[in-house]
Amino acid sequence: MIDYSPKNILVVRTDRIGDVILSLPIASIIKEKYPKSKLTYLVREYTSKLVEANNFIDEILIIKEDKNSFKFFENIELIRKKRFDVAIILYPTFLISLIIFLAGIPKRIGTGYRLYSFLFTDKIYEHRKDAKKHELEYNVSLLEKIGIYFQPNYDNIKFNLNLSSDSLNKVEKIFTERNLSTDEKFIIIHPGSGGSAVDLPIEKYKELINLLEDLPIKIILTGNKDEKSLCDKLMLNKNVLNFAGLLDLDELVALISKSFLLVANSTGPIHIAAALGKCTVGFYPKVKACSVERWGPYTKNRIIFVPELECEDCTVKKCEQINCMNFINIEKVSQEIKNFIKHNLEK
Repeated sequence: MIDYSPKNILVVRTDRIGDVILSLPIASIIKEKYPKSKLTYLVREYTSKLVEANNFIDEILIIKEDKNSFKFFENIELIRKKRFDVAIILYPTFLISLIIFLAGIPKRIGTGYRLYSFLFTDKIYEHRKDAKKHELEYNVSLLEKIGIYFQPNYDNIKFNLNLSSDSLNKVEKIFTERNLSTDEKFIIIHPGSGGSAVDLPIEKYKELINLLEDLPIKIILTGNKDEKSLCDKLMLNKNVLNFAGLLDLDELVALISKSFLLVANSTGPIHIAAALGKCTVGFYPKVKACSVERWGPYTKNRIIFVPELECEDCTVKKCEQINCMNFINIEKVSQEIKNFIKHNLEK
């Protein structure tokens, strides 16, 4: 065992929504081992609401950005003045790793398989692209370098994603404006992914919505402002509502918390739903680096579909060329959703 007791810890996760969600469980794991330590997360501004909702995190640092890049000297200064004694770099780009190095943090934990891994003092030798375990589990593995040996599973992981009353009130206001009851029963379909996944084709989503038309509950479509036109194409009957572009991230969390289940590609909202204990219906390719084994919702309460075709050594390029996601059986998807809703409406 490592005789090491960190007092001022920085966790670095400066990428996207799903990645940040899958890093949240390490906050409670660290605090259980080192309850007197101060824990800070370094994240991008647009994901900061997710971190604010976790009561095991003491402070949030918003990385300074300029268009599509992180500001170099400003971020070094931002981090240096906090005098961290350890940094756990979950998302190790070269720029981020160099910033952490130059900020003078004495113990820097990261992967041992990058050209710039020499910037880390402590290395874990795992190739995440091999998808031998889940992204969340890879995150937890890094904690071994501060003396934490935790074996995550679906039963012992806690996301501690708390809801704000303001976000719940905003969702209720939108419902009222649309003449919906505040206790309206609904499912969510989130058809986009912002380029983070190999998506189910839009025609397949249309097929699914048509098959679900006889459901006794609403279908709410979600997405960002850029995905509104995509969602508009799915407004196929009176039970479908388009909320794309209406919600901030914390309000999306609140909406998901009120839903029956969420249907999505491998993207941030599916991880939000899993973190909130909601049933998730997910579509995943057979590409190893994008697979459900690595990026699936971390919950038992999930229904996963992959293409029904034989393929080996699948790549994103090959998947797109043969349109493999088109081989997902939507009739099976709709039946699973109907069975889940029928069972839960009877409760």
